[in-house]
Order: sequence, then C-alpha cells, then structure tokens
Amino acid sequence: MKTTLRIEEIAMLGLGVYLFSLLSFSWWVFLVLFLVPDIGILGYIANHKIGTFTYNIFHHKGIAIFIYLIGIYVSNESVQLCGIILFSHAAFDRILGYGLKLEKGFNFTHLGEIGKKN
Repeated sequence: MKTTLRIEEIAMLGLGVYLFSLLSFSWWVFLVLFLVPDIGILGYIANHKIGTFTYNIFHHKGIAIFIYLIGIYVSNESVQLCGIILFSHAAFDRILGYGLKLEKGFNFTHLGEIGKKN
C-alpha cells in the first residue's frame, strides 16, 4: 500500500509541476519557493499544539487547492503560485513519508510514526 500511496503522491507532484508550467514565472521561482512551506515548523518553538496547527496549515492539500482556485477566480498568478507551491510541497513530503502532524508530537503523522523508534 505504501508504494501505491507514493505513486499517487508522485502523480500529484507532477500535477503541481504541470500547473506551474502554465504560469508565466521562471522555473527558478518554483525551486526557490519549494521549501518555503516548511516555515510552518516554527510553530513548534511555542509548543506541540501550535506547531501541529501551523505545520498542518502549510501542508494541507485542501487549503492549497482552495488558494489555487481563489487565484484562478481573481485571475492572479501569484495567488495561484502560492497554491501550487503548497500543493507540490505537501505531495513531495508525503512521497518521503511525512504526513500531517498529530498533536502528540512531530514524529506522529496521519501516515504513521516517522523517525527513529526507541
């Protein structure tokens, strides 16, 4: 099943790359912005609850799609770009096995536990 999920996420990352190619931005913009959603991890400085919330906001594909659709609706490529970056980054993270975080700790995700197990 993990292989099937990874293939699905690879397809979603491919979709994000394709949607980016429809915009007028240079490819370096995609590469520079690709890791920006990881800024959500900074919430863990405060505590697990805030960290979980901020991380999940920046890695939720539903939110990414909503932002992208708003960008289409208002004909704003920058807003579309934000949605595409969030969507593509979330797909990439899931390819690597990182899912949305659970409040009990950073290593606990909706895809299962990640990292070293003691």
